[in-house]
Amino acid sequence: MSFFTLKNGLKLYYEDQGSGQPVILMHGWTSSHAVYSKPVQRLCRKARCIIYDHRGHGGSKEANREKVTMETLASDLNELITGLSLSNVTLVGWSMGAGVAMNYIRDYGCSALKQVVLCDMSPKQLNDAEWKLGLYRGEYTKVEMKRDEKKNFSHLYQSFAIGAMPRLKRVPDVLLQKILKKQLKNCDETVLKSLSASMKIQDNREVIGKITVPITYFYATPGSLFSPELADWYRRNANMPVRTVAFKKSTHMFIMEHPEQFAKELEKLL
Repeated sequence: MSFFTLKNGLKLYYEDQGSGQPVILMHGWTSSHAVYSKPVQRLCRKARCIIYDHRGHGGSKEANREKVTMETLASDLNELITGLSLSNVTLVGWSMGAGVAMNYIRDYGCSALKQVVLCDMSPKQLNDAEWKLGLYRGEYTKVEMKRDEKKNFSHLYQSFAIGAMPRLKRVPDVLLQKILKKQLKNCDETVLKSLSASMKIQDNREVIGKITVPITYFYATPGSLFSPELADWYRRNANMPVRTVAFKKSTHMFIMEHPEQFAKELEKLL
C-alpha cells in the first residue's frame, strides 16, 4: 500500500502502475480507486497509471479532519501532480472526479496536462429555467436540494444509487440495504455530505471554454443521472477539439459495465 502525504499531513491512498506517459484516473462520489482496477490492468501496459482515493473515500477514509469541498479535492490533485513531478498528464475524471478535473483546471490551469477526459458529468448539477442538463436529467433544482437537506442520509444515498443504476429498483429491499451499507462503510459520511453539497453549487460551464488542451467526453446511452445531450453541449462550448464517445446500453456506471471498452477508448487517446 502506498500513501501520498499532503502538506497538512493527511494521507491519500494511491497506486502507481506501469511506465510511460502519466494517466491520472479519479473516481466518483462514494466510490474508490477500485472502479478503475480492470481498465488499469490493460492500460498500465502502455502508460503510467495513477489511481487514488479522494479524502473520506476508501483507503483515504481517515483523511477527514477538516471540511472537504470540491476545491479541496482540486488542491489535493494539484499537490499530487506537483509532488510526483508529473507533466503531460492525461487527466481522467468520472462523475465527481470529472468535477474535480474542472475545478483543478479553473484553479490551476492546464500547464501540467496533455489532455482531459471527462466522464458522464455535468458542469452544473442544479437545473433552472435556462439549464436543463444537470442532475437527474433536468429534474433536480434548488427546491429538490432543499428537500434533500432534510432527508436521512441513507435514504438520500439510496435515491442517488438507484438513479445511477436503475436496475437496483428490482433488488429486494433487504438485499439493497445490505449492498448500500457495505459501500458506505468504506466512506466517511461527514465528507460525503460536504462534497455532495459542494458539487451541487458548482457552475463550471465557463471553465469548459477556458480549457487549452484536447477534451474527450465519455457518456452513457441511454444514460441515467445525466442526459446524453451533454455531449453536444461540450462540443458547442469548448474552444478546443472535443471527441465524444458513447457507451451504449449503459448507465452512469459504464466503467464497471464496460471496462474493456473504457480501456480501449483511453488507449486510442494515448
